[in-house]
Amino acid sequence: MHAALPRSFLRGRLFKATCGRAISSGLPFSVASAEPQITATSADPVPNLLRSTATPNVFSSPIPSVPWFPQRRQDLDLCAQNALEVDLDPDDPGLNDPAYCARRQILRTNVLNYRQGQELPYVDYNELETQTWNTIYSTIRPKWMTYACEEYHAVLALLEREIGYSATAIPQFRDVSGFLQATTGFTLHPVTGYLTPRDFLNGLAFRVFFCTQYIRHHSVPFYTQEPDICHEIMGHVPMFADADFADFSHEIGLASLGASDDEIVRLAAVYFISVEFGMYRRDGQVKAFGAGLLSSISELEFACNPTRPAGGRHDYAEYRKWCPFEASKQSYPVTEYQPYYYVSDSVEQVKDGVRQYIRSMDRPFDASYDAATNTILTNKHVHVMPRHM
Repeated sequence: MHAALPRSFLRGRLFKATCGRAISSGLPFSVASAEPQITATSADPVPNLLRSTATPNVFSSPIPSVPWFPQRRQDLDLCAQNALEVDLDPDDPGLNDPAYCARRQILRTNVLNYRQGQELPYVDYNELETQTWNTIYSTIRPKWMTYACEEYHAVLALLEREIGYSATAIPQFRDVSGFLQATTGFTLHPVTGYLTPRDFLNGLAFRVFFCTQYIRHHSVPFYTQEPDICHEIMGHVPMFADADFADFSHEIGLASLGASDDEIVRLAAVYFISVEFGMYRRDGQVKAFGAGLLSSISELEFACNPTRPAGGRHDYAEYRKWCPFEASKQSYPVTEYQPYYYVSDSVEQVKDGVRQYIRSMDRPFDASYDAATNTILTNKHVHVMPRHM
């Protein structure tokens, strides 16, 4: 099964999180706008690039207050280290293996020491970890050739040729991140596990994908309760090198900035349905582009194979026409196959639907990302509240 999300995922509690907690402080401040309006007063030392030089207009509407969101790329360090405890099954083999726990702790320390702008941590994966990767990659690759979308195939060929994607070695984050940055501007930021939906989606606004470096326990290569490097590198990374996929992921991230808690829950659902379990129909056949499918040998077969049995099941997958408005209201199981899958005509159609959904959101401002300064710009001044853990 794919790297399972906790059952509380769509209730707004978890997305990817670490096992410790980070501390942050600060007072509300205003964010500079592309069209200068009123500048809110603040006791916080905000960089000049976040301030407007516009003359205050006393007849303007009050400045809206919104939940904290990262303004600069460096702020993503707060998101990445906003640690939450995740209750795993007490019978999880990793919890009962002292050597595996010690290894995870070493990797966790490396990740928690990482800061934006630094070179991504290098991991010297050991023989057992590499064997686990080999088992999964060798088994699932033939399934990709049959059931993955054509965009995935195109990027996989590039990854195998240019940075050595293969069954014999686990790719290094710095190589993968460099490849993505050169193709769609996305980069990787390591985390140790689940984050809140808000923190995770906020990262996408900067074209940053939060992901894990550890690998699942070797005794259960085809199942994990947590997202691991197999889910990230095999499932997510190839599609982040596709322009349409990268664009709508980025736009979901921008829409999450300063969004209400309810809007975050709905956006997370749209993300989950499309980025984790997205499919499209091509020449009469359904093809997968969602990472939850592309990193799950059994569910990929169940969702895409028209014959039965498939994926260990005799029943058939149910398909629904892609509609982000419906998807935003759905709650989905995270430890078993999806009850149904939303199917589009193309990744571009998914992007168009996401844009339509975002336009319908009740938001006090629109945000854009300035890649030259790695900062967020808004079309109106907003009062950003303090960050709460």
